[in-house]
Amino acid sequence: MEELDIREKILGGTEMLFTKYGIRSVSMDDIARHLSVSKKTLYQHFADKDELVYRMSERYLLRTSLQYDSIQLTSGNSVEELSRISICMKKDFENLNPSMLFDLQKFHPKAWDLYNKHKSEVISQSVVRNINQGIKDGLFRSDLNPDIIATARVVLIENAFNEQIFPRDRFNFVEIQTQIFELFVHGMCTDKGRKLYQKYKEVTTPN
Repeated sequence: MEELDIREKILGGTEMLFTKYGIRSVSMDDIARHLSVSKKTLYQHFADKDELVYRMSERYLLRTSLQYDSIQLTSGNSVEELSRISICMKKDFENLNPSMLFDLQKFHPKAWDLYNKHKSEVISQSVVRNINQGIKDGLFRSDLNPDIIATARVVLIENAFNEQIFPRDRFNFVEIQTQIFELFVHGMCTDKGRKLYQKYKEVTTPN
């Protein structure tokens, strides 16, 4: 197997384990055992767990950026874009351990800085662009301040990961994110936008 293939295998397997169990609870031994490789092989490609977390985060953020860019380019309007994003988000959150973001923040500052840069330069700007287009098309309220709404959107996404705000014994993580997203969309939409959003939901929601 070529070096690049081995590296991709490690990154893919690591992402799956971190997503399912969180970062802190998964050791390099766990990763080696899961991938059926030696720890020596892991350390040939990554200096330590911190670098592995960073490269995994880098790979994940790039992949999601490309995915959301594709949604933007192939959506007919801002409401359709949001409805398609909601489907992707729900799939992602169904397989995501909520502790992952906390682990990243507390134990892996370089990867956390990478996430924060992505948050400000990609996520926030994408939300601002979507809102501006929706306002222009008459699908979103004209009195919205896109910068404020985009900032609030990012904060709400992050707060859903906080177990002090949403204890896991009381709230389902996917439902939290879904409810917050619905509140976000309906709060922005005009009557025209809301009807269009409901139309897209009816088409994409399984019977």
